[in-house]
Amino acid sequence: EMERAIKAEGQVLLGWRDVPVNRDMPMSPTVREKEPLLRQIFIGRGNDVIVQDALERKLYVIRKTASANIQRLKLKHSKEYYVPSMSSRTVVYKGLLLADQVGTYYLDLQDKRCVSALGLVHQRFSTNTFPEWPLAHPYRYVAHNGEINTVKGNYNWMKAREGVMSSPVLGADLQKLYPISFAGQSDTATFDNCLELLTMAGYPISQAVMMMIPEPWEQHATMDTRRRAFYEYHAAMLEPWDGPAPLVFTDRRQIGATLDRNGLRPSRYSATDDDLVIIAPETRVLPVPELQIARNRRLQPGKMLLINRTQGRTNQ
Repeated sequence: EMERAIKAEGQVLLGWRDVPVNRDMPMSPTVREKEPLLRQIFIGRGNDVIVQDALERKLYVIRKTASANIQRLKLKHSKEYYVPSMSSRTVVYKGLLLADQVGTYYLDLQDKRCVSALGLVHQRFSTNTFPEWPLAHPYRYVAHNGEINTVKGNYNWMKAREGVMSSPVLGADLQKLYPISFAGQSDTATFDNCLELLTMAGYPISQAVMMMIPEPWEQHATMDTRRRAFYEYHAAMLEPWDGPAPLVFTDRRQIGATLDRNGLRPSRYSATDDDLVIIAPETRVLPVPELQIARNRRLQPGKMLLINRTQGRTNQ
């Protein structure tokens, strides 16, 4: 189905690769029993694709159509099929592993040729879902700590809009993307799918996150009128995703963090003088020498920390 989708979208299948992993690494029997077969696919751009953003959209359509077709087959193990990432900009390495096991398990991460302009690393422990390989963080755009309590309503509204949505950027490809989310996915997976759709439709990721997780603007009498108008306008397009939910996100060019407007889950960050940013419920969760810390701050409800790689600056 994947190769068929690549051909249907006019792109080029370059080949497959077995992802090298350390199968001798100690694992619990439960984790070992569910260890998946990991394969990496290489896709070349077709003649109709010139810019990288257009290639990203094609890869998005290929992944979504292939996934939907595989689920429709209702095979015995079709629910176990999962694509952690399909992008020309990033690769997601994750699994049902402890934080210090990821670099040991994936041999690619030990290769000196493996260099990245950014890295988003997330560690969490499952609370309201049973641990599974596909549920590990990060997802394609976000990593998340907490719960999105409105996820059922958000999913239903998103499902209801599938028949009336349109996009000048995605055009006819939009119809190929349904369903945006599959029933029964986790709250983070459902959020990630919605954020991905907005980003692929042309919204900057910072704007898309502000649309989904707005500030508490309705009763904020002293809020700047332009910012208030921004939230009021987008409230007619999308319902807020409320938690307690600290969340980090990236579109490969910007990387940031935000806290939902209820602010019930604390989120603090430390920035070092060598461009490392650590976000956690408390400061000093990692041993960093005091002299290296440039600043310690906390995220306020509805606020955002944004690191813009292309401009080389940080905003809050």
